Amino acid sequence: MELWQYGAAAAVMMLAYFVRGIVGFGSGLISVPLLALFLPLTFVVPLVLLLDFTTSLILGGLDFKRVQLKEVGLLIPFSIVGVILGTQLLMNLPVTPMLLTLAVFVFIFAVRNLLNIGGHKPVSAWWSVPAALTGGTIGGLFGTGAPPYVIYLNHRIQDKSLLRATFSALFFLEGMIRIVTFSFAGLLLDSAIWWSALTALPVVFSALWLGGHVHTGLSHAQITRLIGILLLLASLSLTVKAL
Repeated sequence: MELWQYGAAAAVMMLAYFVRGIVGFGSGLISVPLLALFLPLTFVVPLVLLLDFTTSLILGGLDFKRVQLKEVGLLIPFSIVGVILGTQLLMNLPVTPMLLTLAVFVFIFAVRNLLNIGGHKPVSAWWSVPAALTGGTIGGLFGTGAPPYVIYLNHRIQDKSLLRATFSALFFLEGMIRIVTFSFAGLLLDSAIWWSALTALPVVFSALWLGGHVHTGLSHAQITRLIGILLLLASLSLTVKAL
């Protein structure tokens, strides 16, 4: 990496984890497409995985009494299949199709944020299969599989405290699955990834602290739309880079 890349990576990490400190999510969704503009995905995805897992482990905490184990149990088996599939795609797909796929995924989520598409209408447990397969595959390929899980669980669990606890447990377990899978695939054998994660932690924790303490004056919906604009720009940039 050249000097400007270190500076750009630090700026991206500061932005991504500042947003996570404010709204509680989005670090991987923001950092992966922006870092992929000047770093290879096979380096970016394992790096962000280590950072997200470490911060979740240190800051998150698991309230096992509130975790909906049935929902987690429905998702994890198919998540494992998805993570393995996504990891294989990450290792074997050419760069251009990967960047274009990431651009499309980020674009879809950006539009969802900008239009504030949501809803809490209950859905069948059978939707756990496509949600877990999609979430696991996207997580293995791009290191940011949260949206399919979030959409599914939002339609299954109405109590916000139960939902938060279930998210934490699911992301913790899915992160462990990805770390094991990436290790077997050789994606975590490069010492540069571990050193980069270690040196990025001060920036990451500073950004989380700032995000948690800064009063933005914006509502959650406004912040969500701002994230959507940022993701839309990232999607367009990735498309230009790929083409």
